[in-house]
Amino acid sequence: MAGLSEELVRELIEKAIEAMSRAYTPYSRHKVGAALLTADGTVYTGCNIENVAFTPTNCAERTAFFKAVSEGCRDFAAIAVVGGPDGILSEECPPCGVCRQVMMEFCDPETFQIITASGPDAWHIRSLKEYLPMGFGPDRL
Repeated sequence: MAGLSEELVRELIEKAIEAMSRAYTPYSRHKVGAALLTADGTVYTGCNIENVAFTPTNCAERTAFFKAVSEGCRDFAAIAVVGGPDGILSEECPPCGVCRQVMMEFCDPETFQIITASGPDAWHIRSLKEYLPMGFGPDRL
């Protein structure tokens, strides 16, 4: 599990499920929750927040990242992401491309872990590099 204990993974998944319950999704009805773990062990949660115009919609992952960054944190270890129609978990819910790009801005693609879960006992852990093999990050400028 690349440095993440099973207990910690389960805790992050539970926090992501709790965050998912606060999602605002009147249009798609697809609720997503995320729990972002910082290097010092702090957890920031986020849910998706839709808008009738769709473009201003914000994903759960970015909500968690923006909360953390706005509080001064820029050192991240992992994120758990859950989601499903009407908040019912049925399969993995991987981060969208925009969220992956935000992760590239703040995370080491080799070490940052993304946990996707269909429940507290069913998950996969992959590195950001696995999700975004040729990611464009600040080191490319």
